[in-house]
Amino acid sequence: MNRFKLQSIIFVLVAFMLGCNEFIVVGILSDLSKTFDVPLSIIGYLVTIFATVYAISTPFVTVLTSRYSRYKTLLALIGVFLIGNTMSGLATSYLLMVISRMVTATTAGSIISLVMTFASTIAPRDKRAGLVSWIFAGFSIASVFGVPIGVAVSTNFSWRYAFYGISVLTIITFILLVFILPRNIKQTQGTIKNQLTLLLDPRIYFAIFATLFMAATMYAYYTYIRPLLTTSLGFSTTSLNWLLFIIGIVSIISNRLSGVLAARPNSLRLMPRFYLADIVLLLLMPFALLNQVSGFSILLVLTLVVTIMNSPIQIHFLNTAESDYPQSLVLASSLSSIFFNFGISLGSATASSMTGLVGLDHISLGGAVYAALAMLFVVLTNRAVKKHDQTKEALGPNLKVDR
Repeated sequence: MNRFKLQSIIFVLVAFMLGCNEFIVVGILSDLSKTFDVPLSIIGYLVTIFATVYAISTPFVTVLTSRYSRYKTLLALIGVFLIGNTMSGLATSYLLMVISRMVTATTAGSIISLVMTFASTIAPRDKRAGLVSWIFAGFSIASVFGVPIGVAVSTNFSWRYAFYGISVLTIITFILLVFILPRNIKQTQGTIKNQLTLLLDPRIYFAIFATLFMAATMYAYYTYIRPLLTTSLGFSTTSLNWLLFIIGIVSIISNRLSGVLAARPNSLRLMPRFYLADIVLLLLMPFALLNQVSGFSILLVLTLVVTIMNSPIQIHFLNTAESDYPQSLVLASSLSSIFFNFGISLGSATASSMTGLVGLDHISLGGAVYAALAMLFVVLTNRAVKKHDQTKEALGPNLKVDR
Protein backbone atom coordinates (compact mmCIF):
# COMPACT_ATOMS: atom_id res chain seq x y z
CA MET A 1 0.00 0.00 0.00
CA ASN A 2 1.50 3.36 -1.02
CA ARG A 3 1.72 6.31 1.37
CA PHE A 4 -1.13 8.29 -0.24
CA LYS A 5 -3.60 5.40 0.14
CA LEU A 6 -2.59 4.94 3.78
CA GLN A 7 -3.01 8.67 4.46
CA SER A 8 -6.43 8.58 2.77
CA ILE A 9 -7.60 5.67 4.94
CA ILE A 10 -6.49 7.47 8.11
CA PHE A 11 -8.28 10.68 7.04
CA VAL A 12 -11.49 8.68 6.55
CA LEU A 13 -10.86 7.11 9.96
CA VAL A 14 -10.73 10.61 11.50
CA ALA A 15 -14.11 11.44 9.92
CA PHE A 16 -15.51 8.12 11.18
CA MET A 17 -14.24 8.90 14.70
CA LEU A 18 -15.81 12.37 14.66
CA GLY A 19 -19.04 11.01 13.21
CA CYS A 20 -19.35 8.36 15.93
CA ASN A 21 -18.87 11.00 18.61
CA GLU A 22 -21.40 13.39 17.05
CA PHE A 23 -24.13 10.88 16.22
CA ILE A 24 -23.85 8.44 19.15
CA VAL A 25 -25.90 10.67 21.45
CA VAL A 26 -28.95 10.37 19.17
CA GLY A 27 -29.04 6.62 19.71
CA ILE A 28 -28.57 6.69 23.48
CA LEU A 29 -30.80 9.61 24.51
CA SER A 30 -33.12 7.30 26.46
CA ASP A 31 -30.21 5.75 28.37
CA LEU A 32 -28.80 9.18 29.22
CA SER A 33 -32.23 10.32 30.37
CA LYS A 34 -32.44 7.41 32.82
CA THR A 35 -28.88 7.82 34.10
CA PHE A 36 -29.12 11.56 34.77
CA ASP A 37 -32.83 11.48 35.71
CA VAL A 38 -33.54 14.26 33.21
CA PRO A 39 -36.60 14.38 30.90
CA LEU A 40 -36.01 13.15 27.35
CA SER A 41 -37.00 16.55 25.97
CA ILE A 42 -34.16 18.19 27.94
CA ILE A 43 -31.62 15.48 27.07
CA GLY A 44 -32.40 16.15 23.41
CA TYR A 45 -30.79 19.58 23.73
CA LEU A 46 -27.41 17.80 23.75
CA VAL A 47 -27.82 17.45 19.98
CA THR A 48 -28.75 21.12 19.51
CA ILE A 49 -25.95 22.35 21.79
CA PHE A 50 -23.36 20.27 19.96
CA ALA A 51 -24.42 21.52 16.49
CA THR A 52 -24.58 25.16 17.65
CA VAL A 53 -21.20 25.17 19.42
CA TYR A 54 -19.66 23.30 16.48
CA ALA A 55 -20.88 25.91 13.98
CA ILE A 56 -20.03 28.98 16.08
CA SER A 57 -16.63 27.91 17.42
CA THR A 58 -15.10 26.38 14.30
CA PRO A 59 -14.30 29.62 12.42
CA PHE A 60 -12.80 31.21 15.54
CA VAL A 61 -10.61 28.21 16.40
CA THR A 62 -9.61 27.80 12.75
CA VAL A 63 -8.59 31.43 12.26
CA LEU A 64 -6.83 31.79 15.62
CA THR A 65 -4.73 28.63 15.16
CA SER A 66 -3.80 29.29 11.53
CA ARG A 67 -0.45 30.87 12.46
CA TYR A 68 0.78 27.60 14.01
CA SER A 69 2.04 24.43 12.36
CA ARG A 70 -0.91 22.51 10.91
CA TYR A 71 0.70 19.25 11.97
CA LYS A 72 1.02 20.28 15.62
CA THR A 73 -2.37 22.06 15.64
CA LEU A 74 -4.23 18.99 14.38
CA LEU A 75 -2.60 16.71 16.94
CA ALA A 76 -3.28 19.22 19.74
CA LEU A 77 -6.96 19.51 18.77
CA ILE A 78 -7.32 15.72 18.67
CA GLY A 79 -5.78 15.62 22.15
CA VAL A 80 -8.43 18.07 23.43
CA PHE A 81 -11.11 16.07 21.59
CA LEU A 82 -9.92 12.93 23.39
CA ILE A 83 -10.25 14.68 26.75
CA GLY A 84 -13.77 15.90 25.93
CA ASN A 85 -14.95 12.52 24.67
CA THR A 86 -13.54 10.73 27.71
CA MET A 87 -15.25 13.31 29.95
CA SER A 88 -18.54 12.31 28.29
CA GLY A 89 -17.95 8.70 29.31
CA LEU A 90 -17.12 9.74 32.88
CA ALA A 91 -19.92 12.34 33.23
CA THR A 92 -21.90 11.99 36.45
CA SER A 93 -24.46 14.71 35.75
CA TYR A 94 -26.28 16.33 32.86
CA LEU A 95 -24.25 19.54 33.33
CA LEU A 96 -20.94 17.67 33.02
CA MET A 97 -22.25 15.91 29.91
CA VAL A 98 -23.17 19.29 28.38
CA ILE A 99 -19.68 20.65 29.14
CA SER A 100 -17.97 17.59 27.67
CA ARG A 101 -20.08 17.80 24.49
CA MET A 102 -19.16 21.48 24.16
CA VAL A 103 -15.45 20.58 24.42
CA THR A 104 -15.68 18.00 21.64
CA ALA A 105 -17.86 20.27 19.48
CA THR A 106 -15.33 23.11 19.82
CA THR A 107 -12.57 20.95 18.35
CA ALA A 108 -14.45 18.68 15.91
CA GLY A 109 -15.05 21.30 13.21
CA SER A 110 -11.44 22.49 13.17
CA ILE A 111 -10.16 18.90 13.09
CA ILE A 112 -12.14 18.03 9.97
CA SER A 113 -11.22 21.33 8.28
CA LEU A 114 -7.51 20.64 8.90
CA VAL A 115 -7.94 17.09 7.59
CA MET A 116 -9.56 18.53 4.46
CA THR A 117 -6.63 20.93 4.11
CA PHE A 118 -4.09 18.11 4.40
CA ALA A 119 -6.15 16.08 1.90
CA SER A 120 -6.11 18.91 -0.64
CA THR A 121 -2.35 19.30 -0.12
CA ILE A 122 -1.27 15.67 -0.49
CA ALA A 123 -3.80 14.49 -3.09
CA PRO A 124 -2.92 14.65 -6.78
CA ARG A 125 -5.28 17.04 -8.55
CA ASP A 126 -7.20 14.24 -10.26
CA LYS A 127 -7.74 12.38 -6.97
CA ARG A 128 -8.71 15.32 -4.75
CA ALA A 129 -12.47 15.06 -5.36
CA GLY A 130 -12.46 11.33 -4.69
CA LEU A 131 -10.61 11.75 -1.39
CA VAL A 132 -12.93 14.56 -0.26
CA SER A 133 -15.98 12.40 -1.00
CA TRP A 134 -14.48 9.51 0.99
CA ILE A 135 -13.86 11.80 3.96
CA PHE A 136 -17.52 12.85 3.83
CA ALA A 137 -18.40 9.16 3.51
CA GLY A 138 -16.61 8.56 6.82
CA PHE A 139 -19.47 10.36 8.58
CA SER A 140 -22.04 8.26 6.73
CA ILE A 141 -20.17 5.08 7.61
CA ALA A 142 -20.25 6.19 11.25
CA SER A 143 -24.04 6.57 11.12
CA VAL A 144 -24.51 3.22 9.34
CA PHE A 145 -22.09 1.04 11.30
CA GLY A 146 -20.51 2.97 14.17
CA VAL A 147 -23.67 4.29 15.80
CA PRO A 148 -25.59 0.97 15.80
CA ILE A 149 -22.55 -0.71 17.35
CA GLY A 150 -22.44 2.05 19.98
CA VAL A 151 -26.16 1.61 20.68
CA ALA A 152 -25.65 -2.16 21.03
CA VAL A 153 -22.80 -1.58 23.48
CA SER A 154 -24.96 0.87 25.42
CA THR A 155 -27.89 -1.55 25.55
CA ASN A 156 -25.90 -4.61 26.57
CA PHE A 157 -23.31 -3.00 28.82
CA SER A 158 -23.41 0.76 29.42
CA TRP A 159 -23.50 3.91 27.31
CA ARG A 160 -20.23 4.89 28.98
CA TYR A 161 -18.37 2.09 27.18
CA ALA A 162 -19.53 3.49 23.85
CA PHE A 163 -17.64 6.72 24.60
CA TYR A 164 -14.64 4.77 25.94
CA GLY A 165 -14.55 2.86 22.65
CA ILE A 166 -14.42 6.15 20.74
CA SER A 167 -11.57 7.28 23.04
CA VAL A 168 -9.59 4.13 22.17
CA LEU A 169 -10.23 4.79 18.47
CA THR A 170 -9.07 8.40 18.98
CA ILE A 171 -5.79 7.26 20.55
CA ILE A 172 -5.14 4.85 17.67
CA THR A 173 -5.92 7.59 15.14
CA PHE A 174 -3.63 10.04 16.97
CA ILE A 175 -0.71 7.60 16.85
CA LEU A 176 -1.25 6.89 13.15
CA LEU A 177 -1.39 10.62 12.34
CA VAL A 178 1.89 11.23 14.18
CA PHE A 179 3.67 8.93 11.73
CA ILE A 180 1.72 9.52 8.52
CA LEU A 181 1.07 13.29 8.39
CA PRO A 182 3.49 15.51 6.46
CA ARG A 183 5.15 17.71 9.07
CA ASN A 184 6.38 20.58 6.96
CA ILE A 185 3.87 21.71 4.38
CA LYS A 186 3.79 25.14 2.80
CA GLN A 187 1.60 27.57 4.74
CA THR A 188 0.71 31.12 3.72
CA GLN A 189 0.48 33.29 6.81
CA GLY A 190 -2.12 36.01 7.04
CA THR A 191 -3.69 38.30 9.59
CA ILE A 192 -7.20 37.57 10.83
CA LYS A 193 -8.50 40.38 8.61
CA ASN A 194 -6.74 38.98 5.55
CA GLN A 195 -8.14 35.52 6.18
CA LEU A 196 -11.68 36.86 6.49
CA THR A 197 -11.50 38.65 3.11
CA LEU A 198 -12.40 35.28 1.64
CA LEU A 199 -15.95 35.76 2.94
CA LEU A 200 -16.41 38.94 0.86
CA ASP A 201 -16.12 37.05 -2.42
CA PRO A 202 -19.57 36.33 -3.99
CA ARG A 203 -18.24 32.97 -5.18
CA ILE A 204 -17.86 32.10 -1.49
CA TYR A 205 -20.84 33.70 0.24
CA PHE A 206 -23.36 32.48 -2.35
CA ALA A 207 -21.90 28.98 -1.95
CA ILE A 208 -22.16 29.31 1.84
CA PHE A 209 -25.91 29.94 1.58
CA ALA A 210 -26.24 27.06 -0.86
CA THR A 211 -24.58 24.77 1.72
CA LEU A 212 -26.80 26.02 4.53
CA PHE A 213 -30.02 25.48 2.59
CA MET A 214 -28.81 22.09 1.32
CA ALA A 215 -28.56 20.90 4.93
CA ALA A 216 -31.86 22.57 5.85
CA THR A 217 -33.54 20.77 2.94
CA MET A 218 -32.43 17.41 4.29
CA TYR A 219 -33.15 17.96 7.97
CA ALA A 220 -36.54 19.56 7.28
CA TYR A 221 -37.74 15.96 6.89
CA TYR A 222 -34.87 13.70 8.05
CA THR A 223 -35.15 14.96 11.63
CA TYR A 224 -38.38 12.95 11.82
CA ILE A 225 -37.22 9.96 9.74
CA ARG A 226 -38.19 7.44 12.43
CA PRO A 227 -41.79 8.61 12.89
CA LEU A 228 -42.07 8.99 9.10
CA LEU A 229 -41.17 5.32 8.74
CA THR A 230 -43.27 4.02 11.64
CA THR A 231 -46.20 6.43 12.10
CA SER A 232 -46.69 7.66 8.52
CA LEU A 233 -45.69 4.55 6.57
CA GLY A 234 -46.70 2.03 9.20
CA PHE A 235 -43.48 -0.01 9.29
CA SER A 236 -42.95 -2.02 12.47
CA THR A 237 -40.36 -0.94 15.01
CA THR A 238 -38.62 -4.30 14.54
CA SER A 239 -37.94 -3.47 10.88
CA LEU A 240 -36.80 0.08 11.67
CA ASN A 241 -33.09 -0.74 12.06
CA TRP A 242 -33.00 -2.51 8.70
CA LEU A 243 -34.75 0.38 6.98
CA LEU A 244 -32.34 2.90 8.52
CA PHE A 245 -29.44 0.64 7.53
CA ILE A 246 -30.61 0.69 3.90
CA ILE A 247 -30.96 4.48 4.02
CA GLY A 248 -27.43 4.68 5.43
CA ILE A 249 -26.01 2.53 2.62
CA VAL A 250 -27.69 4.79 0.05
CA SER A 251 -26.13 7.77 1.86
CA ILE A 252 -22.66 6.24 1.39
CA ILE A 253 -23.43 5.66 -2.31
CA SER A 254 -24.53 9.31 -2.51
CA ASN A 255 -21.16 10.43 -1.13
CA ARG A 256 -19.31 8.40 -3.73
CA LEU A 257 -21.53 9.75 -6.52
CA SER A 258 -20.87 13.25 -5.18
CA GLY A 259 -17.14 12.60 -5.51
CA VAL A 260 -17.51 11.37 -9.07
CA LEU A 261 -19.41 14.53 -10.00
CA ALA A 262 -16.90 16.76 -8.18
CA ALA A 263 -14.11 15.31 -10.32
CA ARG A 264 -15.79 16.72 -13.43
CA PRO A 265 -14.94 20.26 -14.58
CA ASN A 266 -17.50 22.86 -13.50
CA SER A 267 -19.43 20.27 -11.49
CA LEU A 268 -21.44 22.98 -9.68
CA ARG A 269 -23.21 23.73 -12.95
CA LEU A 270 -24.87 20.31 -12.72
CA MET A 271 -26.29 20.94 -9.24
CA PRO A 272 -29.44 23.02 -10.03
CA ARG A 273 -31.06 20.06 -11.79
CA PHE A 274 -30.63 17.91 -8.67
CA TYR A 275 -32.32 20.55 -6.52
CA LEU A 276 -35.14 20.83 -9.03
CA ALA A 277 -35.57 17.08 -8.54
CA ASP A 278 -35.54 17.62 -4.75
CA ILE A 279 -38.34 20.18 -5.01
CA VAL A 280 -40.51 17.80 -7.05
CA LEU A 281 -39.85 14.84 -4.73
CA LEU A 282 -40.54 16.83 -1.56
CA LEU A 283 -43.81 18.20 -3.00
CA LEU A 284 -44.86 14.65 -3.94
CA MET A 285 -43.89 13.13 -0.59
CA PRO A 286 -47.26 13.73 1.19
CA PHE A 287 -48.94 11.67 -1.55
CA ALA A 288 -46.17 9.04 -1.60
CA LEU A 289 -46.55 8.48 2.16
CA LEU A 290 -49.97 6.94 1.50
CA ASN A 291 -48.18 3.77 0.40
CA GLN A 292 -45.20 1.98 1.99
CA VAL A 293 -43.42 1.20 -1.29
CA SER A 294 -43.77 4.68 -2.82
CA GLY A 295 -43.06 6.40 0.50
CA PHE A 296 -39.87 4.46 1.24
CA SER A 297 -38.75 4.73 -2.39
CA ILE A 298 -39.03 8.52 -2.38
CA LEU A 299 -37.05 8.67 0.88
CA LEU A 300 -34.28 6.58 -0.74
CA VAL A 301 -34.14 8.77 -3.86
CA LEU A 302 -34.01 11.90 -1.68
CA THR A 303 -31.18 10.36 0.35
CA LEU A 304 -29.30 9.78 -2.90
CA VAL A 305 -29.60 13.32 -4.27
CA VAL A 306 -30.31 15.76 -1.42
CA THR A 307 -26.64 16.19 -0.38
CA ILE A 308 -25.12 15.42 -3.78
CA MET A 309 -23.52 18.88 -3.68
CA ASN A 310 -21.28 18.01 -0.68
CA SER A 311 -18.07 17.24 -2.59
CA PRO A 312 -18.48 19.75 -5.46
CA ILE A 313 -19.06 22.62 -3.01
CA GLN A 314 -16.09 21.54 -0.85
CA ILE A 315 -13.83 21.37 -3.91
CA HIS A 316 -15.17 24.79 -4.95
CA PHE A 317 -14.21 26.29 -1.57
CA LEU A 318 -10.74 24.68 -1.68
CA ASN A 319 -9.99 25.65 -5.28
CA THR A 320 -11.14 29.25 -4.79
CA ALA A 321 -9.00 29.66 -1.67
CA GLU A 322 -5.99 27.93 -3.21
CA SER A 323 -6.16 30.17 -6.27
CA ASP A 324 -6.98 33.56 -4.75
CA TYR A 325 -6.88 33.31 -0.92
CA PRO A 326 -4.02 30.93 0.06
CA GLN A 327 -3.89 32.53 3.52
CA SER A 328 -7.50 31.37 4.09
CA LEU A 329 -7.17 27.74 2.97
CA VAL A 330 -7.98 26.19 6.36
CA LEU A 331 -10.90 28.58 6.88
CA ALA A 332 -12.20 27.68 3.42
CA SER A 333 -11.94 24.00 4.34
CA SER A 334 -14.19 24.58 7.35
CA LEU A 335 -16.99 26.53 5.63
CA SER A 336 -18.90 23.49 4.45
CA SER A 337 -19.04 21.83 7.87
CA ILE A 338 -19.81 25.12 9.66
CA PHE A 339 -22.80 26.07 7.56
CA PHE A 340 -24.02 22.51 7.17
CA ASN A 341 -24.45 22.49 10.96
CA PHE A 342 -26.30 25.81 10.86
CA GLY A 343 -28.50 24.21 8.20
CA ILE A 344 -29.14 21.22 10.46
CA SER A 345 -30.38 23.55 13.20
CA LEU A 346 -32.57 25.49 10.75
CA GLY A 347 -34.01 22.36 9.13
CA SER A 348 -34.66 20.64 12.46
CA ALA A 349 -36.45 23.69 13.87
CA THR A 350 -38.52 23.94 10.68
CA ALA A 351 -39.45 20.25 10.89
CA SER A 352 -40.67 20.71 14.46
CA SER A 353 -42.72 23.77 13.50
CA MET A 354 -44.19 22.12 10.41
CA THR A 355 -45.22 19.06 12.42
CA GLY A 356 -47.30 21.30 14.67
CA LEU A 357 -48.71 23.39 11.82
CA VAL A 358 -49.51 20.90 9.04
CA GLY A 359 -48.82 17.47 10.53
CA LEU A 360 -46.04 14.90 10.12
CA ASP A 361 -47.10 13.79 6.63
CA HIS A 362 -46.66 17.31 5.19
CA ILE A 363 -43.36 18.41 6.78
CA SER A 364 -41.57 17.90 3.45
CA LEU A 365 -43.20 21.10 2.17
CA GLY A 366 -40.78 23.12 4.30
CA GLY A 367 -37.91 21.15 2.76
CA ALA A 368 -39.17 22.02 -0.73
CA VAL A 369 -38.84 25.73 0.11
CA TYR A 370 -35.25 25.20 1.27
CA ALA A 371 -34.47 23.15 -1.85
CA ALA A 372 -35.67 26.09 -3.97
CA LEU A 373 -33.40 28.43 -2.01
CA ALA A 374 -30.46 26.02 -2.36
CA MET A 375 -31.03 25.91 -6.12
CA LEU A 376 -31.19 29.72 -6.28
CA PHE A 377 -27.88 30.14 -4.46
CA VAL A 378 -26.18 27.47 -6.57
CA VAL A 379 -27.26 29.39 -9.68
CA LEU A 380 -25.91 32.63 -8.14
CA THR A 381 -22.64 30.87 -7.26
CA ASN A 382 -22.25 29.67 -10.84
CA ARG A 383 -22.92 33.18 -12.18
CA ALA A 384 -20.35 34.65 -9.78
CA VAL A 385 -17.76 32.08 -10.92
CA LYS A 386 -18.51 32.80 -14.59
CA LYS A 387 -18.29 36.57 -14.04
CA HIS A 388 -14.97 36.20 -12.18
CA ASP A 389 -13.50 34.01 -14.92
CA GLN A 390 -14.62 36.44 -17.64
CA THR A 391 -13.15 39.41 -15.78
CA LYS A 392 -9.90 37.56 -15.15
CA GLU A 393 -9.65 36.63 -18.82
CA ALA A 394 -10.31 40.22 -19.87
CA LEU A 395 -7.71 41.64 -17.49
CA GLY A 396 -5.09 39.06 -18.29
CA PRO A 397 -3.47 36.37 -16.11
CA ASN A 398 -1.08 38.74 -14.35
CA LEU A 399 -3.69 41.20 -13.11
CA LYS A 400 -5.70 40.68 -9.96
CA VAL A 401 -9.48 40.68 -10.22
CA ASP A 402 -11.12 43.46 -8.17
CA ARG A 403 -13.70 41.83 -5.93
